[in-house]
Amino acid sequence: MKVLVLNTGSATLKYALYQLPEERRVAGGIIDRIGGPRAQLRHQDAEGERSEAVEAPDHAAGCRQLLELLAPYGTPDVIGHRVVHGGTRFSAATRIDAAVLAAVRALTPLAPLHNPVNLAGIEAAMDAVPGVPQVAVFDTAFHQDMPEHAWRYAVPEAWLREHGVRRYGFHGTSVRFVSRAAARFLDRDPETLCMVVLHLGSGASATAVKDGRSVDTSMGLSTLDGLVMGTRCGELDPAVPGYIAEQAGLEGDEVGRLLHEESGLKGLCGDSDMREVEARAADGDARAAMALQVFCHRVCRHVGALAVGMGRLDALVFTGGIGEHSAGVRARICAGLGLLGIRLDEARNAAPDTLPAAVQADGCMPVLVIATDEELEIARQAADYAD
Repeated sequence: MKVLVLNTGSATLKYALYQLPEERRVAGGIIDRIGGPRAQLRHQDAEGERSEAVEAPDHAAGCRQLLELLAPYGTPDVIGHRVVHGGTRFSAATRIDAAVLAAVRALTPLAPLHNPVNLAGIEAAMDAVPGVPQVAVFDTAFHQDMPEHAWRYAVPEAWLREHGVRRYGFHGTSVRFVSRAAARFLDRDPETLCMVVLHLGSGASATAVKDGRSVDTSMGLSTLDGLVMGTRCGELDPAVPGYIAEQAGLEGDEVGRLLHEESGLKGLCGDSDMREVEARAADGDARAAMALQVFCHRVCRHVGALAVGMGRLDALVFTGGIGEHSAGVRARICAGLGLLGIRLDEARNAAPDTLPAAVQADGCMPVLVIATDEELEIARQAADYAD
């Protein structure tokens, strides 16, 4: 079975073609700068990598280009789409029809930067290959089994009933993949484990996974809550937006933009890339060192709270661009979690073996580094809906 995975961004179309059940990645890449005069394709397959200019004035054109490129492999049996927000309507992958499209569109107020472009990719693919089943895989779905006390906000009931104000959680596709990979690595039944999964990248979240299910998570109604991120603030006193709007004379939309695009690491030290922040901190830059400390402190707070909520902790799992590649960030975070029995082996952490890898000191709680593969997880879930 051939499964094509599409992940649509505002100006990008990421893709991966898998052969299942072997789970072999046949080809993959990205079409970047969609809608501009210099759209670029970067493609990788068994013959190597290549990059070339393409005509992609919109996502529909980009999708047609992509399917033409993949034509030698044959028509896919099913296409899986990443969709960021599924609200409470979708707790699992779902075959797309007119009703599903309408429901995803209705959820746009909850994810105004993401769901519209996800829809653009879906509609482009449906137009290009109308006979192929299309499946939506939602970032929020893995968290929909959280207990009510974890997803409730202490706000007027009408806000929940009429406007859907609650904690939804994100990065669910990644967390689902990584938590199952962690259980296999530890040779344990997922339903016997309590772990915290740290998905640390430009977007970052912490999730408590107990008995194979998400029971609490740091992100909330939107992707803005929780940990410090590249350009997003993370958790914030709810009074701050109104206060700064009044004091600085800013409109609500501008405050929101600043919290999404000019905050986080960027707001703390001017750089949103953790690699640059770490390099500056190593060179003695005080603002960068402070940003690094704030980032790691916030992670430690959330790990501790999530562990207490589960009643125990059997493993800590790092994934995402920072989680997988920054030994320094892992070391700083784990140094703050000694109370939980967490201690790293410095040599293992500095140069972990082929991932997944265990980097804890002998006799201590497992600390794992696992490379996430959201595209493969989407392919697995989409495959269940092939004709």
